[in-house]
Amino acid sequence: MALCAFWGMMRFGEVSVTSRGAFTTSKHLTRKDAHFGNDLDGKPYARLDLPSSKTAKPGEIQSIFLVPQEGLCPLKALQKLARVVPAGPDDPLFSWHDQHGMISPMVKAKAIAHINSILSTHGWGTAFGHSFRIGGASFYLSQKVDPEIVHIAGRWRSLAYDAYICAFEPVASCHLGGLLSQLVL
Repeated sequence: MALCAFWGMMRFGEVSVTSRGAFTTSKHLTRKDAHFGNDLDGKPYARLDLPSSKTAKPGEIQSIFLVPQEGLCPLKALQKLARVVPAGPDDPLFSWHDQHGMISPMVKAKAIAHINSILSTHGWGTAFGHSFRIGGASFYLSQKVDPEIVHIAGRWRSLAYDAYICAFEPVASCHLGGLLSQLVL
């Protein structure tokens, strides 16, 4: 769930629920909302169809597109999840088997607490829900991905995403540097 939230610039509430009993197929990702395919160039991707989102109109589905990544790959993580936690099409996408063998959705507070226990063990600070969305956007921008692509892929309806840009230093030189040398005198 963390890899999908990061690479898909998703809100953590889109990959988790507020409580175990809060899961509903009309609001949360299910196994049937995850689709694998190949683009026109034959490259693999995964598409997560969000049944509900903060920026979506009621009934509007927003799609998150994930592509292969070196090392920490969201496609491989989704495939492994399907093998490790077999579930039905209407079960939560991000889920686990509880002590009774029942499928349970990932609860946001517990997932963040677990992630933070791992991070703090290594002295890497802590994360909060928007860390994944902010981190994904910052990473893409630091790698010179066009800000408009980040804006569209992150499904921001306004320029509010500008407030999340934590990677200004790495991207400033590629966008602001050497402009005078480009002028034709």
